[in-house]
Amino acid sequence: MKKMIGLFVFLIIIGGQIVNAQSKQITGTVTGAEDGLGMPGVSVVIKGTTIGASTNIDGKYSLTASPSDVLMFSFVGMISQEITVGQQSVINVVLESQSIGMDEVIVTAYGTSTKGSFTGSVAVMDAEALEKRQVSNVSQALSGSVAGVQVLSNNGQPGASATVRIRGVGSINADSDPLYVVDGIPYDGDLSSISTTDIESMTVLKDAASTALYGSRGANGIIMITTKRAKKGKAKINFDMKYGVNSRGIENYEVMTSPQNYMETAYQAIYNAGRYNLNYSPTEANAYANAKITTKGEGGLGYQIYTVPDGQLLIGANGKLNPNATLGYSDGEYYYTPDDWEDETFKNQTRQEYNLSISGANDKSTYYLSFGYLEDQGVVSGSGLDRFSGRIKGDHQVKDWLKVGANVSINKIENNYPGSQTSTSSSANAFFIANFIAPIYPMYVRDADTKQIQTNQGRKIYDYGDGNSTNMDRSFMAIANPAGDLTYNKRDYVMDIVNSTWFAEISPIDGLKITARYGLNVDNTRLNSLGNAYMGQSAVGGGSAYQYQSRTTGFNQQYVANYQFALNDDHQFDITAGYDGYEYATEYVDASGSNLYNPELYYVSNTIDNQLGGGAKDTYATKGIFARANYSFIDTYFFNVAYRRDASSRFHPDNRWGNFYSTSAAWIISNESFMGSVGWVNMLKLKGSYGEQGNDAIGNYYAWADQWEVTGADGVFSDGIRSYKGNPDITWETSTSYNIGVDFALLDNKLAGTFEYFGRKSSDMLYYKPVAGSLGYTSIPMNIGSMTNSGLEIDLSYTILKDSNFEWVFNGNATFIKNEINELHPDLEGEFIDGSFVYTEGESRYRMYLVDYAGVDPVNGKALYWAEDETGNRIKTDDYSVATDFKVATDDLMPTVYGGFGTTINAFGFDASVQCAYQLGGEIYDSGYQRLMHSGTGGSAGTNWHKDIYSAWTPENTNTDVPRLNANDKYASSTSTRWLTSSDYLSLNNITLGYTLPNELVKRLKIDKLRVYVAADNVALWSSRKGLDPRQSYTASTTARYTQIRTISGGINLSF
Repeated sequence: MKKMIGLFVFLIIIGGQIVNAQSKQITGTVTGAEDGLGMPGVSVVIKGTTIGASTNIDGKYSLTASPSDVLMFSFVGMISQEITVGQQSVINVVLESQSIGMDEVIVTAYGTSTKGSFTGSVAVMDAEALEKRQVSNVSQALSGSVAGVQVLSNNGQPGASATVRIRGVGSINADSDPLYVVDGIPYDGDLSSISTTDIESMTVLKDAASTALYGSRGANGIIMITTKRAKKGKAKINFDMKYGVNSRGIENYEVMTSPQNYMETAYQAIYNAGRYNLNYSPTEANAYANAKITTKGEGGLGYQIYTVPDGQLLIGANGKLNPNATLGYSDGEYYYTPDDWEDETFKNQTRQEYNLSISGANDKSTYYLSFGYLEDQGVVSGSGLDRFSGRIKGDHQVKDWLKVGANVSINKIENNYPGSQTSTSSSANAFFIANFIAPIYPMYVRDADTKQIQTNQGRKIYDYGDGNSTNMDRSFMAIANPAGDLTYNKRDYVMDIVNSTWFAEISPIDGLKITARYGLNVDNTRLNSLGNAYMGQSAVGGGSAYQYQSRTTGFNQQYVANYQFALNDDHQFDITAGYDGYEYATEYVDASGSNLYNPELYYVSNTIDNQLGGGAKDTYATKGIFARANYSFIDTYFFNVAYRRDASSRFHPDNRWGNFYSTSAAWIISNESFMGSVGWVNMLKLKGSYGEQGNDAIGNYYAWADQWEVTGADGVFSDGIRSYKGNPDITWETSTSYNIGVDFALLDNKLAGTFEYFGRKSSDMLYYKPVAGSLGYTSIPMNIGSMTNSGLEIDLSYTILKDSNFEWVFNGNATFIKNEINELHPDLEGEFIDGSFVYTEGESRYRMYLVDYAGVDPVNGKALYWAEDETGNRIKTDDYSVATDFKVATDDLMPTVYGGFGTTINAFGFDASVQCAYQLGGEIYDSGYQRLMHSGTGGSAGTNWHKDIYSAWTPENTNTDVPRLNANDKYASSTSTRWLTSSDYLSLNNITLGYTLPNELVKRLKIDKLRVYVAADNVALWSSRKGLDPRQSYTASTTARYTQIRTISGGINLSF
């Protein structure tokens, strides 16, 4: 018996030693997902036991556990986590709030709210999403990211602002841009002066309940930009660096690249003119076409680039290039051979960005300092942007009842910003010339003997095709060579922008805060421009100089009182009242001259001829008083009412003031007791709003007054010339909005989102009514009619998989929108035709008014258009001038739906994200394609062809919709429905891949965080045709403008 007892004791001891050998010390830190700070008091328990520990004040814990144990981390209000110990000895955990963002603070007009209690329509883009985007202008970052927001961009130059529309366009003539508000103050500066790394969040306010307190300036929605501020804790240093390469984001259309193919096609157009229009025989037409093709006029190109043996023709009777012809031609003085204008014009250029910030906070003070440098060289030499930016932001609790703060940003932006890059027919537009010029023309001047490019002071000499650069005169855009302009001309565009806000906040009694806040934005811009004296248009006058300086100021002052109190903890009241005033002024002086003494200096004093100067100043002001009351009952029922009385200097003093209001409510249904048994619903909220706002943005600062130009000379004033006809009766355009929505979180918060149905009716629209020119003016501003935008927004997020080491989230949004003109001015009798656009009551404002294309006559290859006979029956005609009397209104060009989607994966320190934008169901006028499908007429000679021209009608190819080539068929590519195409697109906006080094490793390096990453922006675009970018506008697209840039960069982010 004693032996058995002894054996039993021995086994117990050995077993205990084995267990002790398997158990180990586990340590770690528990932090909160929202602020990254350590969480004290978190319970850490071994599942199935009472063994555990609690985190200390820094969020750290320690306990003993075996590899098979499961640790349970829990804290009130946070989502619990379970983690198997395994081989880990350090287990760090990040806990997230159980509130599904209900307690998330969102920035609103003149204050903040929580997502749960907010009754309006709002969307937030946070710093993490913003910093993934490599944009030189923050407006570009919104594309596809926010439901109800559409981003259009017809200028891809570094620093250029996008066109942002929130829930459509609310007016025919009045401005539709949203209001940007930076840290509570409306922002007047250039958006390119705001670094994305300084931004904590961008909050989009979309309905009247959200925007009403900003009055007229918020009528088209508001984008609230909140800059970063310090969080409590130790001082932090953050450094971020990106270095990458820019390339063309949108390739050109599929155009001809072969000189031989182009010459043969141009010959065919001239030959057909000889055969069909001049009735020449085949032999005569061949001789005619060979004689004309190298001359200027009648479809000729103006240049000889092939050398042909004496006595032989360039193009044979079979329409093919003479096999004995060789590329390159010398006239004894110059040598002519084609250059690849696209390759010479567009270059892969660098983009680099560096940002450093230092922040800290204690119980009384916070400070945030940042410095940034951005160099974005674009894709065309001389079109880059350099930005130096600095920001200092802080606040201090001076007394228990007094808090003060300030936020100052200083920016110096040097932007070469060559002009005319969005003017689609300008001789200075590098994109237009390079993308549309035929592949037969030289870009450079070459010496006849050496065949080498000639130089001037080490710079290449460019061929302007004007008969002066060389002995030949180009048919396409003679005296144009933007590459030469960018090399020899100088353009120095500098902006010094200071944006500052400061405030004082007093709290005389508990719950009451009275705030005085001021904002001053100053933009000093200087432009110096030199038109070179060596070649091109400015050389005719010996070179030119132009100098321009402007100063723009915007001063805001706000006085706001806010009182919050509760009754029995169930009734919460939040009452705000205040005044704001805004004063804007812009003034400029400029001077110009020609005939430069020193050909390298752009100062006007360096010129001796045609010296001119000018200057002007404009002012504008608004003021308003407002009040808002919020009420909530048991954190379940929420009500809001707001009122604002607004005044604008754009209107006559008798019509200057307008009264506007809004009301809204919300009900958190999931808080009700009857929802307790519905376990799969974590949050369910119903909300609705209704309100009115004013819009004064008709463009002219003095729209109520007649305006005159002062003229005269030699001390004598002439009769003034009326430059603008005002209307003293003009007043506010009123925008009435409603919004009904549902916010929800389901399936243990895996699926969350919002459905919102919205409507916006603009009444008494600001509008320029056309009048007879015999009156001395052609239009008059007035209030007329109404228009409605209505639709549905869907915003969804789904967590596909989530545990302690892996998280995969998908998000997407969609906006369905419909536009309708309800009423026009009675004089218009229900319809107004404005060039190629038509506005009809009961229809969308996005309709074109075009000649209706009817295809190709199979007999003769002429373009056909629909017209009507004397009895009103539809007939086909090849006479375009007849068809113009029978234009048709197109369908609504607006897309049926637009939006974006993306996904993010975080796993074991790696992170990957993809973000896309799309639109479906609309049409767009492809003006670039139209320009490339000409018939070879004299006016289009030298313009490149799209490869679709190979499908043109011939006697052997009669079943086609492409008319014949003919140098005399001037209406073959005229404006018509032929050029409408689908505006559907899918844009891959961003791909980001990153890796964050483990905490254990970086701590040894005395740093808090180290992340390396690779990011690509504007990665790809899929549309109905290569070269077509429907993101340029609602109605038309072309590659004859500075198209979007693709950027691929590597970067590193360090935190100390």
